[in-house]
Amino acid sequence: MRIGIDARLVYYSQAGIGQYILNLVRELAHLDREDDFFILQSRKDKTVLTEGENFSRRSLWTPSHHRLEQWTLPLEIGPLGLDILHSPDFIPPFRRNCKSIITIHDLAFLLYPHFLTAESARYYGQIDQAVRYTDHIIAVSEATKQDAIRLLGVPQSKITVVYEAANPTYRLLEDKRRVQRECAQRYGVSTPFILFVSTIEPRKNLPTLLRAYRRLLDEYKPEVRLVVVGERGWLYDQIFALTEELNLKEEVLYLGRVSVQDLLLLYNAAQLLVHPALYEGFGLPPLEAMACGTPAIVAHVSSLPEVVGDAALLVDPEDEYGWTVAIWRVLTDGSLRAELQEKGVKRARFFSWEKAARETLALYRSLR
Repeated sequence: MRIGIDARLVYYSQAGIGQYILNLVRELAHLDREDDFFILQSRKDKTVLTEGENFSRRSLWTPSHHRLEQWTLPLEIGPLGLDILHSPDFIPPFRRNCKSIITIHDLAFLLYPHFLTAESARYYGQIDQAVRYTDHIIAVSEATKQDAIRLLGVPQSKITVVYEAANPTYRLLEDKRRVQRECAQRYGVSTPFILFVSTIEPRKNLPTLLRAYRRLLDEYKPEVRLVVVGERGWLYDQIFALTEELNLKEEVLYLGRVSVQDLLLLYNAAQLLVHPALYEGFGLPPLEAMACGTPAIVAHVSSLPEVVGDAALLVDPEDEYGWTVAIWRVLTDGSLRAELQEKGVKRARFFSWEKAARETLALYRSLR
């Protein structure tokens, strides 16, 4: 079987969907020695996703999300003679000479359209056609599957849930002194800190976190900083304006995007991870943190309770005071911290990219 995986997005972003592509391709290369895989990458991308003998790279001229994508992409992939094309970034080419599988990571763009840029609205506005013109859909959580059924009218039989997982790099590091020393040297974070990891965009609900953190400092007066890791997405200006308005410029450290190895250190050094998102199709940062033995507090919405189970604290995303109290509890209650650490590591092991790759490969073969 000849299988194509659209990996063009990796050139533009290695967060979120980019990580999904990287981890899936790596595990498929470990599992499958029989089928021929074609990894479709941007011609500008020099990243080597895998060196598996039955995996070959094809450089494409068509940029990800380009306005002419539906016209030019079929012309580029047509000569490959694919049996199946997997489109991890939601939208497949509607004209093609092969079967199609798409992955739906979330439907935030339907639930929160006011958070979208015009360009994002144009691209993701094709989702109705996408679910009609594909042969099968992977949803990354049961919550996302139910959203697709409810919001897009997709038949249940056309969707299979295949869970994502934390990158295996994220793990508990025993030498905490070395971890803290390296974080201090690289980022100047020498005091205890709370960690937020995600793209800076409205859906991630940073304003609520900033206000809760301000209240925490004012009412409980702990010596703890807030460290924000993540690229600037869209409509992020209000976050930096609010940081100044709340007089938090010295307390909040914005690191931007960091390497996987540095994020491993930050997860292990943090007192806790906070994830107040208004909506998530899966939500990798809490799982990554739990794999590192770091307690997590997450929003009680969409897929997040499904992912963390009973291994994290759940708070209404809009409950500013609830976030303040939950953070204070984790910072000061040693028995609660120990319980969340133990449960978190066990919960993270429930998910694996090897399992995700096996289930995805089974779907490919079911479409023969």
